[in-house]
Amino acid sequence: MPSLSVPTIILAGALGLVALTGSQPASAQEHKGEQLYPLFTYRTGPYAPSFIPFGAGNRDYLRYINEVEGGVDGVKIFIQECETGYTIERGIECYERYKNGYDGALTAAIYPHSSGLDVALTDKARIDKIPIVSPGGGQNIATDGRVFPYQYPLIFDYWSEAQIVVDYIAHQVGGTDKLKGVKIATLYHDSGYGRDTIEPLDILSKKFGFEDIQIPVPHPGEQQQAQWQQIRQAGADWVFLRGWGVMTPVAIKTAARVGFPVNHIIGDIWSGSEDDARPAGGVAKGYLAVSVFPPGTDYDILKKLKETIIDTGKSDLKDDTKFGTVYYNYGVIEAITFVEALRTGHRKFGNHPLTAAEGQWALENLAIDDQRIAALGAKGLISPLQTSIANHKGETIAAKIIQWDGTRWDTLTDWIKADTTLFADVIRAKAAAYAQEKGLVLRTASN
Repeated sequence: MPSLSVPTIILAGALGLVALTGSQPASAQEHKGEQLYPLFTYRTGPYAPSFIPFGAGNRDYLRYINEVEGGVDGVKIFIQECETGYTIERGIECYERYKNGYDGALTAAIYPHSSGLDVALTDKARIDKIPIVSPGGGQNIATDGRVFPYQYPLIFDYWSEAQIVVDYIAHQVGGTDKLKGVKIATLYHDSGYGRDTIEPLDILSKKFGFEDIQIPVPHPGEQQQAQWQQIRQAGADWVFLRGWGVMTPVAIKTAARVGFPVNHIIGDIWSGSEDDARPAGGVAKGYLAVSVFPPGTDYDILKKLKETIIDTGKSDLKDDTKFGTVYYNYGVIEAITFVEALRTGHRKFGNHPLTAAEGQWALENLAIDDQRIAALGAKGLISPLQTSIANHKGETIAAKIIQWDGTRWDTLTDWIKADTTLFADVIRAKAAAYAQEKGLVLRTASN
């Protein structure tokens, strides 16, 4: 997820107890034999509406694994919440608190839930040898696991997103050969997250001949009249909206005021939730977005969660209308990657809580194929995921395009696959430069 700074406090919780406490546990080994899942939260601050359904989906799936399936191969998962308020400083405090486990439970990996925190933890994770996992929001350069042994930008990245957006626009105009002269404006959150697509779009514009227009929006994005006037004056044909929080509905409403067609605005994965479109009201109808976390409840695993967790009153979700929304499903998908990593590690190391070293091995040997996805009841919810030492992101990078119908999202496309070879040389060169700067030795299967 994107990263910003807002005030917060530290909170801690446990699965099943939802306890918020700053005190020490009664026993330092009370949860020995369990796998720790440090859940970095932001239930406070302006981005809480995004986390609340995400956190619920995350916890609900892990509760299902614990209570319905009896754990992961018999190993229970112990959740400890740590409130970051979406700040890097608080996020680092949470990392330090749980990097070595907690109350006897071992840490196999940490999901920071912030692109900025992911970057900030790069050197710490390498020194501490703790896997950092950022599904959909990690550093693209960290795809190269030879240089970044402990960073895992699983499932998706912003460079691939830029390619998928251009690919979708190409289909609308009649092919990539028709992109020449098309004007694509990127309205981006002026942060590291927002700026991350500038370079790939420059590469793509030179390759296909479209005009690349880059327009920043200062945080939090509550005023955008000048930017949308600039878009209109430039004669942009399409807008790639890379927002976060309030910036997205403000963008949609401002676009309507200046007369820009909403069905030519394609939102980033963090600008494509129900809470991004609904506050814009009727003018949002027709708005498009990239989706790595498809909404809906017509997935077998969602039906199981409804029956065993939601309907039995065990869910962390207080508003049932959020069930099956983009962010709820994102929470489920992330929890699936964690659980499947544990299963992968168990097959090699045995059915016991994984250490960070074992978690590292598991994360770069993930193999969630179509058959496994079907067995999980997640067909259509997630795309195949195959990692390796050389590829910490996954061999298949894909997303869907969804459209807001005024009340809900409709899925317009099947999975659109990114060409993972397109930026491969650039990414490897960047990783090699980073390795040289840091004096790192490239990893191989043997070392």
